Amino acid sequence: MVGIGGAGAAGGKAGLFFGNGGAGGSGGTGNQSAGAGGAGGNAGLLIGVGGAGGEGGIGGITAGKGGAGGTGALLIGNGGDGGDGGNSFQGNGGDGGIGGNAGLFGGGGTGGAGGGSGSGGARSVRAATAATAATPS
Repeated sequence: MVGIGGAGAAGGKAGLFFGNGGAGGSGGTGNQSAGAGGAGGNAGLLIGVGGAGGEGGIGGITAGKGGAGGTGALLIGNGGDGGDGGNSFQGNGGDGGIGGNAGLFGGGGTGGAGGGSGSGGARSVRAATAATAATPS
């Protein structure tokens, strides 16, 4: 029986000025292919943390990729951590999701770990690039 896991939903975006982004949902398990984790939601404009990316699902052959972390608030906020890649029974482990970018003040989110299997997935790089401030028009 062949089955494909569903993708995790993206986390919700924070309020306009303040608030943290919601976490992304985990990808579903599949006999053949697993679903990818959902992306973390972005933080508000001034202060807030980006949501964490969801974990990739476990797959019989193809594992799910971890979701990307959400972007931190433009002024002060850390980027969300990327979700871990899913494990696979026969194929390659899923890649970890990339960490979200920080605002002007804050640290970038950590990339998720690659999933395990006959061969593990590639670990995503840490996204430490600071977001640029919006230029008033």
